[in-house]
Amino acid sequence: MNLCPYCKEEIEEDWIYCRHCNKPLITNLDNNFTNIIVQTPEDYYSFNSESEIEEDQININIIEDDEIDNKLGEIEYELRNFELLGKPMGNLLLKRASLYYKKRDLPTALKNLELAFENFKKENDKLNIAVCHNEIGLLHEETGFFDQAIYHLDISLNLLEELEDMVKVIQVLNNLGNIYYLIKDYNHSYELYQKALDLAEKNNFELEAVKTSSNLVEILFYLKDYNRIDKILRNNSIYFEQNSDIYGIIQTLIKYGKLYYFKGKNNYNQSYESLNNALDLINNIKDRISIYIKASLEWECFHFLGKLNILWDNDIEAEDFLLKSLEAIRTFETRENVKEGIILEDLAKLYTLKGDDEKAIEYNKYSIEIYQKFGDKAKEAELKFEIGKIYDMYIQNRKKSLDFYEEALDIFENLNDLENSIKILKNLGEYYISANMQNLAISYFERAIEHCKTLEDESNLKVLLEKIKSLKINTNHN
Repeated sequence: MNLCPYCKEEIEEDWIYCRHCNKPLITNLDNNFTNIIVQTPEDYYSFNSESEIEEDQININIIEDDEIDNKLGEIEYELRNFELLGKPMGNLLLKRASLYYKKRDLPTALKNLELAFENFKKENDKLNIAVCHNEIGLLHEETGFFDQAIYHLDISLNLLEELEDMVKVIQVLNNLGNIYYLIKDYNHSYELYQKALDLAEKNNFELEAVKTSSNLVEILFYLKDYNRIDKILRNNSIYFEQNSDIYGIIQTLIKYGKLYYFKGKNNYNQSYESLNNALDLINNIKDRISIYIKASLEWECFHFLGKLNILWDNDIEAEDFLLKSLEAIRTFETRENVKEGIILEDLAKLYTLKGDDEKAIEYNKYSIEIYQKFGDKAKEAELKFEIGKIYDMYIQNRKKSLDFYEEALDIFENLNDLENSIKILKNLGEYYISANMQNLAISYFERAIEHCKTLEDESNLKVLLEKIKSLKINTNHN
């Protein structure tokens, strides 16, 4: 019997997403990588020292391919000697995995991690077994195999708790929080981040507390707890400035930019200023960081600057920033990423506002393709509803609008999203009224009424009952 790793309900082998909780699954998994790649929204914790430096410190010398190849050659020579002498090879295999990761050869990096795991397993080295599970989990996360990532990170967490290595426990909790954030299980993500933060504060691990609170901010945006976000960012800003941590300062400026954006129009200028200050700092250190890290820092700056310019009716600037954001994502992510769906969706909104209906439909469809690959049925339905509205309201192609409305409705009802189902049923009812098909309109309104009763939506219920009453009177008169 297979169980969903998220909700623990029974699942079928051929399901691509769990039909109980709607989280993406993998099926018939082998050791091959799919064409899906996802990176965590914020800092992740690798226990491999080399990869950790690249993520968390900016003043590094970027290793060119020739240098990586030379290091790999040295490790190969050491591995042969270790094998002849019968010495443990686990640590060398971990180093080799790290170098292949830097080359972005993820399948080979995974193979080396698995070899390292087998070596540590023979030695019963629990700490390094936990390290391997963490690294394997991060690789699976990056390639979109979220359930496999959770499986390995859970094992790592259990081992580290048994070993009472609290720093690494906190780090793995953050890694798990990142994954649940990506699959939109915000409650679980919040619990993991909060647990990590409580442990960090209890043990006086200041750096871990700062990093964890920085991750927690992303969930607090979803919860709209702007006061707590502001408090966290002020504390983190002081810490990063005192420690001359430019990476942390940049991340904090980006989060301030997002905070001011979400707080509304009276704060848009401050959002614009914070995001541009972040871009200035990124530009100042561009010669000391890889193009991948540069792009991973820039994408949200460009994204929110694009959103601001949409609100300011600066269409040319908005399009330019959104396309830059898309380019940045495609630079630091070697394969398709759900972030692309977000940007494509915003480009579609921009083209809708500009009245470029065909382009809006095209970009909504591109976005749907991305969300489908990540099992995000809710987003798929939402965008199909949007396409339906464009065909209905602007292009006035009723046949196509009905097709998209019905497809969106099926998904929303399967997800038990009654609020959006009501919206579509009302639209369909209005269409059939205009087509002089009152009985069909009534049937859609009656379906909407059932959903209103379930939600106890008295406002919509009253409107729909009056509408049906009026339609029946008119029908009888005719």
